[in-house]
Order: sequence, then C-alpha cells, then structure tokens
Amino acid sequence: MYHRILVPIDGSKTAAHGLHEAIRLAAEQKASLHLLHVIDDFPMLVELSDVAAYDDMIRTLRDYGEKLLSNAQALADVSGVEAETALREVTGGRVATIVLAEAKATGCDLIVMGTHGRRGISRVTLGSDAEQVVRSSPVPVLLVRHPGAEAD
Repeated sequence: MYHRILVPIDGSKTAAHGLHEAIRLAAEQKASLHLLHVIDDFPMLVELSDVAAYDDMIRTLRDYGEKLLSNAQALADVSGVEAETALREVTGGRVATIVLAEAKATGCDLIVMGTHGRRGISRVTLGSDAEQVVRSSPVPVLLVRHPGAEAD
C-alpha cells in the first residue's frame, strides 16, 4: 500500500497520462500526491546572453509551472485526492536528480511518471530522465506510457 506518491509533470501529454494514472492509484490506495514541476534553465543559459531576456524567460517558465501545478492539483481535488505541489529549478544538472531528491526529502514511497518509451538513437541523444529515475530510485517507480507516444 502506498501513502505518498510523487508525480513529476512537465505539461506534455505523456506526463498528463502519468498524472491521471497517479490520481486513479492514489484514490484507490487512499494516498496523497506530491506534484512536482522542474524548470530546467540550462538550455536558456546557452541561448540567451542578455540578463534581462533570461530573467523574463525564467519568470515566464515559473508562471507556466505554477499554472501547470495548479491545474494538476485541481484534477486531484475533483477526484477527492489530497495533493500538494512543488516547483523546483535546476541549472546544468539532470531533472532526474531533482525528482529523486524530492522523493527522498518528502518521504514519497512511489514515483509515477509518464514516459515516451523512446528507443535507439533518440533515447541516447535525448537522454531519459525516466530511465535515470528508475535506475537510481530508492522507491518503486511506475512508468506510464501514453498510448500515442512516439517510439523509434
């Protein structure tokens, strides 16, 4: 039986599918959700040299993350599932590292996350935060693949 489920979300259809599965599971298990959105600003640091442009972009990403978390929390509320939210930022690191640290810090006993199910060269070139979480997680991880997710 699970008590506290971590659900990383990024706004993708795949993450939304994972969220819906986590809500369903939490309702069945009478568990609470810890909804997490991680802002990865490293790509912006590479592309933006203007500090003002960077600050505007970070503000936009934070607003997007807060809205995403609020909408996810509302979905949980409608299903009668208790949920809390967290917005984190990472620069030059892996999102997976933040997900794992969040699970440990908040006492989550399950991580549910969407995955694209990529294989071959696209998995190698894009990396896989889901795979990294699975390899390093001290708690069980449920990967949920969206039926329309693209695979090579």
